[in-house]
Order: sequence, then structure tokens, then C-alpha cells
Amino acid sequence: MLPVAAKIDLAGFHSAEVWGGATFDVAIRYLNEDPWERIRKLKREFKRTPLQMLLRGQNLVGYRNYPDDLVEKFIEKAALAGVDIFRIFDALNDARNLATAIRSVKRMGAHAQGTICYTTSPVHTLGKYMEFAKELVALDCDSICIKDMSGILSPKAGYDLVKRLKKETGVLVQVHSHSSSGMAPITYSRVCEAGADVLDTAFSPLAGGASQPAVESIVSAFAGTRFDTGLDLGLLVEISTYFAQLREKYFDRLNLIDQRSERVDVHVLLHQIPGGMVSNMISQLKEMNSIQRLDEVLEEIPRVRADFGYPPLVTPMSQIVGTQAVMNVVSGERYRIVSKEAKDYVKGLYGRHPSPIRDELKSQVIRDEKPITCRPADLLKPELEKMKKEVGDLATSEEDVLTYALFPQAAIKFLKQRKEGRKISEEEEAAVTAALAAFLSQERPKITIRDRELT
Repeated sequence: MLPVAAKIDLAGFHSAEVWGGATFDVAIRYLNEDPWERIRKLKREFKRTPLQMLLRGQNLVGYRNYPDDLVEKFIEKAALAGVDIFRIFDALNDARNLATAIRSVKRMGAHAQGTICYTTSPVHTLGKYMEFAKELVALDCDSICIKDMSGILSPKAGYDLVKRLKKETGVLVQVHSHSSSGMAPITYSRVCEAGADVLDTAFSPLAGGASQPAVESIVSAFAGTRFDTGLDLGLLVEISTYFAQLREKYFDRLNLIDQRSERVDVHVLLHQIPGGMVSNMISQLKEMNSIQRLDEVLEEIPRVRADFGYPPLVTPMSQIVGTQAVMNVVSGERYRIVSKEAKDYVKGLYGRHPSPIRDELKSQVIRDEKPITCRPADLLKPELEKMKKEVGDLATSEEDVLTYALFPQAAIKFLKQRKEGRKISEEEEAAVTAALAAFLSQERPKITIRDRELT
């Protein structure tokens, strides 16, 4: 990425999203790279364009709620390392799970972008989205992003939502969609007519399908209109050529991209299931020798989602709902086996349910345990000092402590290798590449090298 960063910086983008989400986990787990050093190196190359990250609210870049002291310290260090814009979301659109992160971003003088996770259901109405948007503004967000993770935002729904947001909040509105259903480019055109300020795109070699629309196509489509971006198409094509070469080197030759993720899948308009979630379920069913029951699981997912109060299918809710659907089908009896994560969700440990869960289902899932109604993080004790003691002298900075707090097992391995100054051998690199390919297809094989097992 570094050789092309300066050219991207010259393009004139609103921002470049380069960090957060799963990139933090992948850097230490598969690439043997320090994610904190990665953002600092990129910041040195991007002198004009703000750098942006995706932050899962109280989950940060991990998969559980973290106490406030870790949230505050992580955001402090991320801002100092080079993050200018924090796109902050919660899978349940529960503003309580965003408050600490937003407050911390503002304290660092960075840009806090509150996020609406978009989905459709009987309870996700335009009015409800506007109520949530006003909560985000009340928390002092600088902008609002509509995060359409499944690519199901229709042109009309997008127009109506953006129109209301611009009229009633007065803040910058950014639209993030995926090309999964094929609607995104049309929706992008309509949201611009409604007043959207920024659109998320990707360079064409890595665009389309489960990714965003291609930036070159969007720039060309708006050329000569009142939405003309003014971006240099020649420069964009030059950058795309670079990414095409990287794609051929790392993805095409090694088959790191599942072809299904690059195609339009109209089924998503009915079940709203993101592509990665389908891949994960296929992997689970194969392990259970039940792959022939995939269609039953796909039919069960909307039922589980309804039972659970219609949560948006975004991390971690997509995994929780999908796994429970698999268990319901394979066990032969709905909710006879319930995952720990599903129990925690029903109990309220992930946040407020979009719609109330039936009392009889609560009793079946959590039995005699009492649901919680407070902000989930209020139940967590501070962990920063505890993590410092646990990781010990393997950590040479507060960033290392945070890495350990987020991903203890992967961090220990990474920090030990760094301390030993050991580089990955060619044999190990080949194995890690194979593991990364499996990770991207949601498989988890074990590979043995010199009697040492790698997962």
C-alpha cells in the first residue's frame, strides 16, 4: 500500500479508510505486522487526505464489550497514531454503546462519525432511524454515516432517509453501501439528489460484489453534472492499475478471493444475509457433515432474527443469528441448544434489542437468569492495569498492552516473535498464506510445520 499512498493522497478524496474493522486482527494474526506501526507509516504518506477507521463502538476492533478505560485509551492512541475520522457503529444501533467512544474521540479533537446500521424489518422505520440520528447528534457527532452492510438500501429508501437527515440534523451525511444486490450505484445517484455529501467507493480491481461500487465508475457517471467530483480520472486509473497488479500477485494466483463474493446475489434482497455470513455457515455445516441442509438454515435465519427482535445482521449479530440458525436446524429442535453468545444477547449483554423478545423465548434461552436493562459496559470493571500486569515485559508500549487486551493469544505470539527478532521463514510464510486464504473463505484449517501446529 505504501508505494501508491502518495498518489491516493493527491486524488482529492474526502478521506481514506485504512484501519479498524478486521484489519487490526489480520495484521497481527496473519501478517506478523504491528497494526499501530501500519497506521503510523500510512499517516506519513497521507499529508492532505484525512485517514479514517471503522470502530465497533464498545467492541473497538474486537468481538466483545470492553470496559470504558480500554475504550478511552485505545481511541487516544489511535488518534495520536494518525486516525482523523472515527466511524463508530453499534450492531444494535444502541446509542449507549457509542457514547464513551464518541466522547473520547471528541476529547482528542478528532472527527466523530456516528453510524446508522441500515436494515429493513417491521420495527426499522424511517421514524425510528431519525430518532436514532438525533441521539447521535445529541452525543455531538460531527457527521452521520448510513452503513448499508448488506447492499439492501433501495434508491427510494436511501433518498427518503438522506432527505430527512439533511433537513433535521444539519450535519454531513455519508453513505456506505455494498454492491451485493446490484442496487448500490443507482442508490448512490438518488442519495446525491437528496443531499448526501460523501459516498464510499473502492478502486475497481477490488470493487463490486460484496465490496463497494468502483470509484472510477462513480466519478465518470457524475462528470458534467452538479455532482461532479472534480477528481482526475486519469490519476484514478493509474492507481487502479497498481492495485490490479497487486490483486494478480496476491489474490488471483493464490485464490484468496472467493468468486461468490464478486458476484451480484439477488437473494440478499430477501434474506439480508451478508456474503461472509453465508461462507461462515457453509464452514460450520461442513464440519457437522450437514452441508445438505444449507437451504434449511437460510430459511431459518429470518425466523431467528424475528425471534431475536430483528437485529441488523452486522458483526457480531450476523454471527450470533447465523450460528443459532445452524444449531436450530442441525439439532432438530429450535433453541434446544443455544450458544453462549445468543444467551448473552437475549440477556441484554450486547445492548438494547430493536424489538422486545417474547417472554417465553427468554425463559427458554436464559431460564432463571434475569435480563439486564443497564448499559452493558456498566457491568465491566476497568481492565487496563490488569492487562499491563498480564502481558508483562513483552509489551514495550501502551499500544502493545491494548493489542494484548483485544487479542490475547494472537498478541502473545506476535510479541514473542518480535522480542526474539525472528522473521517468518519461507515455509511458514507459505503456510500463513494458505491460512489467510482459508480465513477469507471462513475456513479454519490446521497446518503442521516441523511438528508445530499452526491454526
